[in-house]
Amino acid sequence: MTGQLARHAPVLAVRWRAAATLGATTLVGLAAFLWPFLAQPGSGLAHGSDAPWLFVLLIALLTALVVAELSGGGLDAKTVAVLGVLAAAGGALRVLGGGTAGLEPMFFLLVLAGRVLGRGVGFVLGALAVLVGAFLTGGVGPWAPFQMIAAGWVGFGAGALPRASGRLERVMLAGYGLVAGLLYGVVMNLWFWPFLTSGAPAGAAFVPGDPVAANLSRYAAFYLATSLGWDLPRGVLTAVLVMVAGRPVLASLRRGTRRAAFGTTGQFVAGHGEGG
Repeated sequence: MTGQLARHAPVLAVRWRAAATLGATTLVGLAAFLWPFLAQPGSGLAHGSDAPWLFVLLIALLTALVVAELSGGGLDAKTVAVLGVLAAAGGALRVLGGGTAGLEPMFFLLVLAGRVLGRGVGFVLGALAVLVGAFLTGGVGPWAPFQMIAAGWVGFGAGALPRASGRLERVMLAGYGLVAGLLYGVVMNLWFWPFLTSGAPAGAAFVPGDPVAANLSRYAAFYLATSLGWDLPRGVLTAVLVMVAGRPVLASLRRGTRRAAFGTTGQFVAGHGEGG
């Protein structure tokens, strides 16, 4: 069992440079989502103007993360190639789902790939899959960088789950997929909810300057009234796909990473191949 658990550990560890970059990216994401709760009334700020800067900063941080992994030996050409293929597949799945009734099969791939490839690659994959999907659908708007951050957290969380194998692993991943599908919606609503001028249910609108606890209570009412019906299908679909197709997909991803020999370096032994 110990050997099996070791084989089911993420194949790529996060080096300290990548960990620092991931930490910085997470802090930027938290600030982007939560700053309205701390803003002063009448500040006049809105995501329509800050989103382009957040997008540029996020791309810079993702680039820094990849460079840190490349320089630290965590990524090589094979890993980058696999990451590109998975990001393209994730973008295609996002187009396929289109968010209809909250059904987004992309999260199934993020959970499984993040589990196999680890936290750092899982974060980059989530962000890139959203970016690819946005370009394919022409849906690049002020919401895009927030979706990239939130999807990156989904992939990161999958890579941070404890070791397990067999059915226990699939049940754990299915439960995570269900929770992640809900939390993705909880987080994503924060990018626009504080700026709604109309459309919020009574008693569920953001009030600038009010205590954080009061605004969080209003947000909970807003989420239950408007978003739970969209987010629950996303989580349920992710969990069902993990249970139904998780075993072969996990096996394929792990078989591919073993064949690619991620994290290993070829060595030449003197005297071999010289006729001796």
